[in-house]
Amino acid sequence: MKRNKRFSSLFFISLLVIVFVTFSTVSVEARKTKKNLRKRNSHKDSHSGNGHGRGSHSPCPTPTPPPYYGPHGSMFDVLSFGAKGNGVSDDSEALVAAWKGACKVAGATVKIPAQLKFLIKPVTLQGPCMPHLTLQIDGTLLAPPEASSWPTSSLFQWINFKWVQNFTIKGSGTVDGQGYNWWSYSQFYDIQKKSYSKKFPGMKPTAIRFYSSNSVTVRDIRIINSPLCHLKFDNSKGIEVDNISISSPENSPNTDGIHLQNTQDVEIQRSIISTGDDCVSIQTGCSNIHVHHINCGPGHGISLGGLGKDKSAACVSDIIVEDISMKNTLYGARIKTWQGGFGMVKNVSFSRIQVYDVMFPIMIDQYYCDKQKCKNQTSTVVISGVKFDQISGTFGMQPVHLACSNSIPCTDVDLTDIQLSPSPKYKGLQQAMCWNTYGKSQGPLLPSTIDDCLKSGGGLIKRIARSHDRLCY
Repeated sequence: MKRNKRFSSLFFISLLVIVFVTFSTVSVEARKTKKNLRKRNSHKDSHSGNGHGRGSHSPCPTPTPPPYYGPHGSMFDVLSFGAKGNGVSDDSEALVAAWKGACKVAGATVKIPAQLKFLIKPVTLQGPCMPHLTLQIDGTLLAPPEASSWPTSSLFQWINFKWVQNFTIKGSGTVDGQGYNWWSYSQFYDIQKKSYSKKFPGMKPTAIRFYSSNSVTVRDIRIINSPLCHLKFDNSKGIEVDNISISSPENSPNTDGIHLQNTQDVEIQRSIISTGDDCVSIQTGCSNIHVHHINCGPGHGISLGGLGKDKSAACVSDIIVEDISMKNTLYGARIKTWQGGFGMVKNVSFSRIQVYDVMFPIMIDQYYCDKQKCKNQTSTVVISGVKFDQISGTFGMQPVHLACSNSIPCTDVDLTDIQLSPSPKYKGLQQAMCWNTYGKSQGPLLPSTIDDCLKSGGGLIKRIARSHDRLCY
């Protein structure tokens, strides 16, 4: 009996030892495993750059990447690329750097922040870029103020956009060409005399130019005081200009508001333009242009041309200008061509235009000359299919002036519902003038001399005109 009790006690003690040893082994292995995991995590953190020091742990999440290196639709603020925005420091490189970064990202935006001024020297912002790129101008872009400081290789334009597609400029900001020194005699360095001399600059830059670009929108911004044209589209297609403001002094020379050349499929709408030259200028190679709901003036009205300069070809077609208000402009609806050119202007409509103290509200001038005297030449740009409809208001000099070429008359020119009264401020001519112009007029017509202005017929002349049409299309 005692032997059995001793055996039971030994068995129980042995069992306790086995359990203790097993528990100790498991506990040691667990501690080792936990220690190894801690080391691995510490090593991983030190290589990933998280935390405040090598191998340390931080409760903070991984910081978000800077927005100008972000994914689709990110913002490229010029301040993040070194721009100062004080109006004195040169911020050109920052703008170009932001552009190059945004150009690679679909839906990106280059941001010009509000309440700051950025001095930008002549730059080219070049594509092709990823689609739906935007330049958001909320601050002010300033051109170099001194004309003599511009490099001679950059006198053609200030901000040049080249080969861009699906691109938008928008914002509440201003593009200021600071053109005052370009409109008068300035100090320029004479290379031959190796000294500075006063002279009028022979070439002046356009403020914003688009070259060989498609599907471009410019809206909401303000463009002021360009040395030459304010906004120019050259060799481009699919252009929309909406709700912009363009202004420069009335005496600033050659400061066209919007200038189109070799550009098709354009809509210009809901904008205010006041300059020293044409509010909108439509040059050779333009077709399918729609200009409407524009307040124009002061300036030289809305013009096609001058076309055919230096015996060049001029082809313009399918132009609609409507719902326009013109105030204190030199011209209203105008077509101007040089003698000696060739080609054709056809399918042009000017309608629903209100004029206030406009010197010449309706004009075709095929003897255009910007010098004191130009040589008479027989070759001409043919004009056919031009409608002037519902043009009313007050004129200063002459209500209608249609001076067509001696060699080939204008054909299919219609004057419909013209109501023009002399302005009390001027002593203008009541007599409408039509020279070698064929078409028809329909009432009501004021002054009444408009009714007898146009010639009827011209069937043979139309066939001659169609032969010139083949030179263009």
